[in-house]
Amino acid sequence: MALELPALGIALAVLAVVAVVVGVLRAGRRGRGPAGRASTVVAAERVRTMPSVARVARRRVVAFVGLVALAAAGVAAAAVLASRPVAEQTVEPETRNRDVMLCLDVSGSMTDVDAEVVTLFSELAEDFAGERIGLTIFNSSPVRVFPLTDDYAFVRDQLDTMRESFDGADPVPEHWIGTLNGAGASLVGDGLAACALGFDAPDTERARSIILATDNEVNGAESITLDDAAAYAGSLDVRVFAIDPGVQDAATGAALRAASERTGGGYFGLRDATTVDTVVAEVQKQDATVLRGQARIVRVDAPGAWPVVLAAAGFAFVVVAWRVRA
Repeated sequence: MALELPALGIALAVLAVVAVVVGVLRAGRRGRGPAGRASTVVAAERVRTMPSVARVARRRVVAFVGLVALAAAGVAAAAVLASRPVAEQTVEPETRNRDVMLCLDVSGSMTDVDAEVVTLFSELAEDFAGERIGLTIFNSSPVRVFPLTDDYAFVRDQLDTMRESFDGADPVPEHWIGTLNGAGASLVGDGLAACALGFDAPDTERARSIILATDNEVNGAESITLDDAAAYAGSLDVRVFAIDPGVQDAATGAALRAASERTGGGYFGLRDATTVDTVVAEVQKQDATVLRGQARIVRVDAPGAWPVVLAAAGFAFVVVAWRVRA
């Protein structure tokens, strides 16, 4: 046990001792009255020799000694508590989380639904707790909007800004910059592969998921096909949850369903009433990984039994003082 404020405890103890000494001296002075007559002194001496009076006097001495001892114990306890006893502990913080990469197709065929998709992403982010969330968008080339983070205020701000940009009059929203650097459009395989590459610490076992929003209407030659990108994600133990804003029984939807389910994920419609709840539940089914932070030494209050000593001494002091006065 260490004392955080030893000087305060010492000061309190010194003040208490000074107060007791001053009180005793003042009491002694009050007891010294002017010398009485000889007959009064003789009478007083006779009274003191009486057995009953002697017993009372002894009891009062014992009680006074007890009061002094109790006061000393109380002062000691109060001094220690005022010094704030603390104990040092080594703390190694742990966090449990999962990684979720939002993956958004911003090609022309998605223009009418991108704002709606981002709204759905915002709803997902609201329901997650502890997960790190990142966002990657793609068209003919992918762009990382923000990396994995558990700063939910930042995530909400970014998603709100993106949704507002889709609702604006600019035909090429600011967030789309960098997504048109290649040939073709809506290269889903390239986008999914880029999202899979967005997870850090690939050698660390983590719970990882991609939420991919696309209509899978590819226009142009992909560097990597959707099936190969899904296989790559699966090799990293990344589950893909596809959200399709189009007709779910179309050929493009069937291919998207097959690719996502191959990773252990699932396929959902954008406007299905249960999409958000189901995706959140599926992501959180995976065991969260324990992440250990840097160990650090912290001091915590450790009063021990001193509060009990102070309370007991105070109570006993009151009882004894009352008996003495009685």
